[in-house]
Amino acid sequence: MRNFTLSDFDFDLPPELVAQHPAVERTSSRLLDSTAGTSGTAVDRIFKDLPSLLRAGDLLVFNDTRVVKARLFGEKPTGGKLELLVERVLTGNEVVAHMKVSKKPPVGTTLQMVGGFSATLLGRWPDEQGALFRFAFGSDANEDPYALMSRCGHVPLPPYITHTDSADDESRYQTVFARVPGAVAAPTAALHFDEALLAELAARGIERASVTLHVGAGTFQPVKTENIAEHTMHAERYEVPEATQRAIAACKARGGRVVAVGTTTVRTLESWAKTGEASGDTRIFITPGFAFQHVDVLVTNFHLPKSTLMMLVSAFAGYEHVMALYAHAIAQHYRFFSYGDAMLLARAPS
Repeated sequence: MRNFTLSDFDFDLPPELVAQHPAVERTSSRLLDSTAGTSGTAVDRIFKDLPSLLRAGDLLVFNDTRVVKARLFGEKPTGGKLELLVERVLTGNEVVAHMKVSKKPPVGTTLQMVGGFSATLLGRWPDEQGALFRFAFGSDANEDPYALMSRCGHVPLPPYITHTDSADDESRYQTVFARVPGAVAAPTAALHFDEALLAELAARGIERASVTLHVGAGTFQPVKTENIAEHTMHAERYEVPEATQRAIAACKARGGRVVAVGTTTVRTLESWAKTGEASGDTRIFITPGFAFQHVDVLVTNFHLPKSTLMMLVSAFAGYEHVMALYAHAIAQHYRFFSYGDAMLLARAPS
């Protein structure tokens, strides 16, 4: 098999194709349908066409993580401004966060945060060489970290979205079925679904199940090594509930297809398949040559050049096929990234 390098996953994307705002309606996004097979011609559709492209007995698997308002602003005792991006909540009032500041404060420093609470730096995480920082939050009302973020935080929009977060982002950078708080980035393929579309899918006999993967800021971390095998993946927490495990087994038994909504769902299901662990932290890195065990069809948005997600979709649907689809999407002015359009991919024969 070909040895892929980072440059293989690069492409030229006109900046105007990076979507800065969502479509007027969730289901009015475009959908590039390539499920006729890797040799088939892709068809330009609208996302609300999706129910007609699936079959009774198929199983849609969603990521039900909920984006938290994880971006927080504050200042050091010296008056220097800083920004925290909370990656995960630990026990009690402790959190783990990225810290953007001109000069890192020493351990033990208490920061005053916008919104009237404090954040005391406890050290690096997960160890002394860790890239993240552990903080203890404090407030007069003894609010837990989720309550503090809800009250004082900002929607953690991706770095390629240039406007500050608004009330519209608070509702639209969140899936309609978001349930378990903990993500700092939305599972964006699922942003295209609304209640009416979910009802139509159910009426057609297409079943639904959920997993949870709390998307971390590392999802935007660039790959810096030309030899992609040298890249270290970030860790993300996941869970595959027993009800979902049973639903997948039943789907396979009746000859249905497991349709993953988003790369985060793929990473969750294939982590479970690979390790046998239904919950935990995953650093799974899916590149061409990966043997998929659960997912048959993928709904996904268009991803960043040279990203681990480009590698994942290339592994799933075939490298040449995916690159041709991206060239078509660019030529047809599809909208890219989190607020952009979607594509429907069938798994390439192994």
